[in-house]
Amino acid sequence: MEIRQLRAFVAIAELGTFTAGALRVHVTQAAISMQIRQLENELGAKLFIRAPRRVMLTEAGEQLLQRARQILRDHDAAVEEIAELAGAERGRLRIGSASAMVTTDVLPKLLKEVRRQHPGAEITVASGTSEALVQQILAGELDIAFVSLPVEARGINTERLSQDQLVAVASPRHKLAKQRTISAYTLAGEKLILGERGGNTRRLIDQFFAQAGVTLQVSMELSRQAAIRRMVEEDMGVGIVPLETVSEAVDKGRLVRWWIEGAQINWELGIARLTGGYESPITQTFIKLSRTYFGGGVAGPTTAKQSKVAARKKRPKK
Repeated sequence: MEIRQLRAFVAIAELGTFTAGALRVHVTQAAISMQIRQLENELGAKLFIRAPRRVMLTEAGEQLLQRARQILRDHDAAVEEIAELAGAERGRLRIGSASAMVTTDVLPKLLKEVRRQHPGAEITVASGTSEALVQQILAGELDIAFVSLPVEARGINTERLSQDQLVAVASPRHKLAKQRTISAYTLAGEKLILGERGGNTRRLIDQFFAQAGVTLQVSMELSRQAAIRRMVEEDMGVGIVPLETVSEAVDKGRLVRWWIEGAQINWELGIARLTGGYESPITQTFIKLSRTYFGGGVAGPTTAKQSKVAARKKRPKK
């Protein structure tokens, strides 16, 4: 039983002739006759009694008419709702962010524009580590997330939006405040304030020091870059953070920045979503706005290997 057959059946029943019914549904009389025969064969019952000037419903036809009208109403309502989603009036967007900077500074600007283009949309925002957010995407709990790269999870597509150099920061009162660079060995002797385990930034830091053959003395593990910055400003230890997150504090003299000798530790921000997943109009809008905000980024998927190549190309200023 097909929608086109039911629509043809209702048209004939309401208008009384096959000719008028065919005109309503925009098919030939031969085509509408074929649709009714197919419907009668499937149901195993005659639906119309053919008279010289018009057709009349059989008992089976009368029973089907009410059902067919309800089916068509439900079908048309569903089509209208989906059309609204496709037309960007409504929709749902569940966003995750592993970056406090993005959550605080970027998302409010992006979501203001999303609201303007999709006034009836339902938007939610969640925070967490990159690893946790990726798992939520895979579980169908999030549609998209800002994460640090690379993401090594099957079924996840990532796109790089921006890149930043990781640097060491300290209070201007630190005994080495006048230096411009610092070694991994020297940092290993400091009380370090780092991001929590599970995030890619922390993983990159641990990996670098492991390769350097030194053991870190971590005094604090904090979930937010802002918290790390404030602790370092109070001279509670030395932090390792993306440069962009502390550039204002460095410029204003609240922190000093050191390049880490021999380190090419690049923090990369990307957007993650399911590979081959359906992208609603609101999701497409959000991705486009994100690309525009971050200056275009990388247009295609970013693999772990591509991220490492990009990281080697960036060199800190000495």
